[in-house]
Amino acid sequence: MASMIQAQTTSVLLQQRSKVSSLHAPTLFFSEQRRFRCANTQPVRYMKKKPIIVAAISEELDMVKIKTEEVMAKKKLRAALTVRRKHKEDIKDAIANNLEAFSAMIGRHVVLELISTQIDPKTRKPMRSGEVAIKDWCEKRNRNKGEHVVYAVEFMVDRAFGEPGAVTVLNRHQREFFLESIVIEGHGVNWGPIHFACDSWIQSEKDQATKRIFFSNKPYLPSETPHGLKELREKELSDLRGDGTGVRKMSDRIYDYATYNDLGNPDKGLEFARPGLGGEKLPYPRRCRTGRPSTDTNMYAESRVEKPHPIYVPRDEAFEELKRGAFSAGRLRAVLHTLIPSLIANISADTHNFQGFHHIDNLYKEGLKLKLGLQEHLFKKIPFVQKFQESSEGMLRYDTPRILSKDKFAWLRDDEFARQTVAGINPVNIERVKVFPPMSQLDPSVYGPPESAITEEHIACHLNGLAVQQAMDEGKLFMLDYHDIYLPFVDRINAMDGRKSYGTRTIFFLGPHGTLTPIAIELGLPPSKPGGPRPSTVLTPPCDATSNWLWMLAKAHVSSNDAGVHQLVNHWLRTHAVMEPFILAAHRQLSAMHPVYKLLHPHMRYTLEINALARQSLINAEGVIESCFTPGPCCMEISAAYYRQFWRFDQESLPADLIRRGVAIEDPTKPHGLRLLIEDYPYANDGLLLWSEIQTWVDSYVSLYYPDAARVRSDTELQSWYHESIHVGHADLRNAPWWPSLSTPADLASILSTLIWLASAQHAALNFGQYPLGGYVPSRPPLLRRLLPDENTNEYAEFLADPHRFFLSAMPGVLEATKFMAVVDTLSTHSPDEEYLGEDWSKNAVMWTSDKRAVRLQREFAASVSRAEHEISKWNSDHAKRNRCGAGVLPYELLAPSSSPGVTCRGVPNSISI
Repeated sequence: MASMIQAQTTSVLLQQRSKVSSLHAPTLFFSEQRRFRCANTQPVRYMKKKPIIVAAISEELDMVKIKTEEVMAKKKLRAALTVRRKHKEDIKDAIANNLEAFSAMIGRHVVLELISTQIDPKTRKPMRSGEVAIKDWCEKRNRNKGEHVVYAVEFMVDRAFGEPGAVTVLNRHQREFFLESIVIEGHGVNWGPIHFACDSWIQSEKDQATKRIFFSNKPYLPSETPHGLKELREKELSDLRGDGTGVRKMSDRIYDYATYNDLGNPDKGLEFARPGLGGEKLPYPRRCRTGRPSTDTNMYAESRVEKPHPIYVPRDEAFEELKRGAFSAGRLRAVLHTLIPSLIANISADTHNFQGFHHIDNLYKEGLKLKLGLQEHLFKKIPFVQKFQESSEGMLRYDTPRILSKDKFAWLRDDEFARQTVAGINPVNIERVKVFPPMSQLDPSVYGPPESAITEEHIACHLNGLAVQQAMDEGKLFMLDYHDIYLPFVDRINAMDGRKSYGTRTIFFLGPHGTLTPIAIELGLPPSKPGGPRPSTVLTPPCDATSNWLWMLAKAHVSSNDAGVHQLVNHWLRTHAVMEPFILAAHRQLSAMHPVYKLLHPHMRYTLEINALARQSLINAEGVIESCFTPGPCCMEISAAYYRQFWRFDQESLPADLIRRGVAIEDPTKPHGLRLLIEDYPYANDGLLLWSEIQTWVDSYVSLYYPDAARVRSDTELQSWYHESIHVGHADLRNAPWWPSLSTPADLASILSTLIWLASAQHAALNFGQYPLGGYVPSRPPLLRRLLPDENTNEYAEFLADPHRFFLSAMPGVLEATKFMAVVDTLSTHSPDEEYLGEDWSKNAVMWTSDKRAVRLQREFAASVSRAEHEISKWNSDHAKRNRCGAGVLPYELLAPSSSPGVTCRGVPNSISI
């Protein structure tokens, strides 16, 4: 009997032992051995104690079973975090590292938690993994000296946890860190690695008490959001919107709107006061709100933050380290370039003019050291400057602008003056003459008769035998018309010391070889009394020495008008300023999970930061733009006037703009559905190539998520984004009838294509040639200081006696010229971390989307952009295209997509990043 009992007990225990976890197996095994010995040596006593032994075994087995079931109900997930280190660490960083090590010792770590896409059926809340801390943060950071540090953590979650859709991160250290990505993997799960593209600064808990939320790279429309993520999706957008109150800290991530009421500083004096832009009086797009208090003397003006103190933008919009280093180096170079002229200006009441063209050439050959024979004036006052110059000579020399590289004197020729209108830094103002004489749209009761002073007699002999009407009908007459933009401000400008301007019109004739020739220039002034006749001078191509110098002065005034409109309207307003509201609304209304946000995200990079820096240093009162451009304090009012009178979003796509200006007509037989009236129009030719590829890519992408109009109309985030962009971001024009509707996939694709065009190709065409094509001041003076001389005056006699000196005296002075050159050199520079149109996004460290269809389409777009670049290269070698190829003619490369870092006069970044 004893042996039977022993055998049965042994069998039961051996069966149960296989079910016991390895953690408890050794203990249980030794208990079994003791009991077996008891059974063999004392069988009777064993029988008497059998109930007790069975009870002990039963209890222990129940506990083991429970624990085993718990383990079997869990699954292990592993997360790998990639953190980007600083390239250079200073003493502050070293101190912070020690503080972090101490924090880790007392249990203050970086803490993560996973959130499932599923809802817990018991709690009706999203399923969570529980918090897990990274405990080897400091050790790994100290061991790893590379750019990136990868940390690994493990989570034990219920088997019913489902797929992780979000990760929360809490930083309990003393300082922020940059989280690049998170990848989550698991064993025995029905999903592959899940990628989280973070690219964000994680603030310390003391600066941001709430957990950061990151969603996986799976795109979801709002209606498709997994139940476990809906609440987090709404919370994240709410956090980004803020509550519209308070002063923003540099660590904040809040996107909100404000007017441009921070350009002036009335507390410094009336001469520093500027009107606010935005509102009924001066309509303007909105900018990012900082919440700074008002000035002491004007409650409607926001107080300023001056260099070198940083100005607020949401933390993730700030320049990354490479970009910040490149921009700071450029700004230092600009300071050095203007230091000596500034010092001379401060210790001398005289305005220092260039004494000859060779003095301008010395800026590129010898640098500032030998400039103008003025150094002795400075050395007597400030002896340290000579030593500074000797040690900094290389930094103080300007690079030769590319415009001088192939033909130093090309800028003097009329054909080059005309070529710049289609292949220069501002190729977006040339328009077809549809009515002759050209007519003003200004109020005639204020500005006089609307007809231009240019008559048929002025141009008839320059039309190759055509009548004026015939030339117009055949699409041979074109015009640069800055009359209405400038004329309302001319009296104010001309009343300023050292600033003189006209409202100009220039007529061009398109010759048989496809090139333009200027045939008349009108220089207009406002009437002496409202509604009176306007004093206007019309000049035609010269026939002798005197008329040649007057013609050069007239072209200089046209170029000065052109430089102002380029900078204040086409570059700043029509790309930088109008894009900002769409970017703010995207962050506020579109979740990072939204497919439209994923499409737009690369095209929003750095724009808020560069716009904030512009408000701080470029477009502010007595900033670079006011100092270096003819309109001076009127600059931003000119920009606002254009926005109110002329800007229309529905005409900002390239095809719509070309049609509006009359330089193209719709023609379905042509490659892009357009026929260019100027066939050799490099900006338009190259632009249409890129526009077509952008449009094809966006159309295909949109069709993935919006198969019909109902899907577009029912997308609450999408409709909120577009509505807020118009009604808040462009509030002053919200009632304009021309805003496109957003009801169909075609509407959406058109709107998105326009935004991507403006952020990438349009901005590149207007920005990256500023120094290469505009850095030689005589060819394109941003500021002029003299009008044409009136006959029978001492000024005219001065002009006749030395026209060369008179011309240079009309140019910017040394200080204005060198400041302008230094700044546009910086603005024309590509940074080392630039991201270019057509790069393959799938080559990034973390895939931008998990949608393989979208990845394939983006790769196709990248390939098509590469083909377009090859086509542009071929055109630049085609001698039949005289506006981009020929003796001394620069190739047009501003829309060639790729570029190396530096000033290259080519390259199309994804975004407005400089």
